[in-house]
Amino acid sequence: MAFILWILAVILVVGGIFQLFKGQILWGVVLIVVGLLVGPGGVSLFTK
Repeated sequence: MAFILWILAVILVVGGIFQLFKGQILWGVVLIVVGLLVGPGGVSLFTK
C-alpha cells in the first residue's frame, strides 16, 4: 500500500510542477500540496 501511495504522490507532484510551468499557479500548488499529504513520506491522509 505504501508503494501505491508513493507512486500516486509522485504523479501528483510532477503534475503540479507541470501546471506551474504552464502558468496555472494555484492548480500547481494544490496538486503539489495534495501529493505531499498523500505520500508515505509526508502526513498521509490514509494512515490517520
